[in-house]
Amino acid sequence: MRAINLGFSLLEVKQMAEKGFNAFKMAQEQFDRIAESLELDGGTRDLLRAPLREYHFSIPVRMDDGTVKVFKGFRIQHNDARGPCKGGIRFHPQETADTVRALSMWMTWKCSVVNIPLGGGKGGVICDPHNLSLREQEAVCRGWVRQISKNVGPDEDVPAPDVMTNGQHMLWMLDEYETISGGRYPGFITGKPVGHGGSLGRTEATGYGVVFTMREACKEVELEMSSTTASVQGFGNVGQYAIELYTKYGGKVVCVSCWDQEDSKAYSFFKEDGVDLKELRGITDRFGSINKIKAKELGYDVLPGDAWLKQDVDILIPAALENAITGETVADIGKRVKIIAEGANGPTTPEADEILFNRGITVIPDFLANAGGVACSYFEQVQSNTNYFWPKDEVIGKLDDKMTEAFYSVMEISKRRNISLRDAAYMIAISRVAEACRLRGWV
Repeated sequence: MRAINLGFSLLEVKQMAEKGFNAFKMAQEQFDRIAESLELDGGTRDLLRAPLREYHFSIPVRMDDGTVKVFKGFRIQHNDARGPCKGGIRFHPQETADTVRALSMWMTWKCSVVNIPLGGGKGGVICDPHNLSLREQEAVCRGWVRQISKNVGPDEDVPAPDVMTNGQHMLWMLDEYETISGGRYPGFITGKPVGHGGSLGRTEATGYGVVFTMREACKEVELEMSSTTASVQGFGNVGQYAIELYTKYGGKVVCVSCWDQEDSKAYSFFKEDGVDLKELRGITDRFGSINKIKAKELGYDVLPGDAWLKQDVDILIPAALENAITGETVADIGKRVKIIAEGANGPTTPEADEILFNRGITVIPDFLANAGGVACSYFEQVQSNTNYFWPKDEVIGKLDDKMTEAFYSVMEISKRRNISLRDAAYMIAISRVAEACRLRGWV
C-alpha cells in the first residue's frame, strides 16, 4: 500500500515527474484495493475509478509587455453523487491533468469521510504566479472563470484556494462569475477573506481539526489529554494552531521542528518544560522558520531536524512534509508514543504504516485528521448561500462536532474489522459514495 498525498508542493511534483510518478495511477490503485475489500460490483468500480467530467481549455492573457500568452487550464469533477463538487484551484508550473484527476478523486473521499454533502473536484492552471504581475494573475483568474462558468457554481461545483492561490484570487474569480451570471453568488467559491464572504475560524480549522481527532483518540487509548506531551513537525498554519488548541486542553509540546530558509535545512527546538507558542511566534518569519539565535536566548535547545521524531512523548504530530516517517526512521519513534496525528499530507510511508499498526500505535490518517479545512470550507459555502454568517465560536463548535463524528465512524469500522484507521477511513468514504451512486440509479 502506498501512502496517499492529498497535495503536493512545487518541488515534490517536479521530483515525482522526474521519477515517472503518476498520481492518478496511484489513486486508482488505492481505490482498487479498497473496492476489492468492499466487494464492489464492476460497474461501480468503473464509475468511481475515473472522473465523471473533465474540462480542458486555453486561457489567452495579454501580458504587461503587450504580448499574448496562452495558459492551459483544467477543471476535473470526479464525482457529485453526494453533492456539488468541491476542490481547490492551483496555479502550478508542473501541473498535469493526471495530478488534477488524482486530487479530484481524493477530494471525493475526503468530503465523504467527514460526511459533508459534497463531491470531489479539482482545478488548475499551468503557470507560476511568482513570474506574473498582479494584473496578469488577475487576468488568469478571470480567464479561468470565463472558460468554465457554465459548468461550475454554488449548486454544481464550488472551487477554493490551493497551491499558490489565495483569497485575492478567489475574489477576482467571484467577481468574474457574478459579472457573467448577472447576480450575487458568494457561495460560488470559498476561501474568501473574512468581510468579503469568508468564514471566521477558517484559519484555525485545519490545526484545530487535528486536535479534535487527537482528543478522541486519547480517550480510545486511555490517555488523559491534559497530562500528555507531544512533539510537532512543522510550524506553519497547521502546526501553530494544533499547538494552540492542544495546549488549551492542557497538553505540553516539548519539541517543534521547522525548516530554516537561510540554511535550507530543518532544526528542532526543544524545551523540557514546554514550548511557549506566543514566544515562538514572535521569533518566526512568514515562512514558518524559527530564528535559531533568538530561540537559544530564550532557553531552547536547537537540535537536528529529525529530533522531533525521537522525543519521549505520548503524541507525534507530523504537520509539515510527506514521507516524514519511513521504514527507516520509524525505529526512532519512542516506546512511549501512543498516537500519531497526521496534520500533513502523506507523512507516513506504507512500510512505516504497517510497523506502526503492528506496534499498536494509533495513526489518525491525513485525510481524516486534516479534514477540518474542507469542513470549514463547507461551512463558508453554507453561510455564503444563506447570506448569514456565524460567530467564530459557533463555527468552531460545528467543526468539533463534525470531526468528532467522523472520527468515531472510522474508529467503529477499524475495531470491527481489526484494520488500521487509514483503511477504515477509505472504506467508509468509498462505501458512502458508492451507496449514493446506487441510490441515484447510476449503477
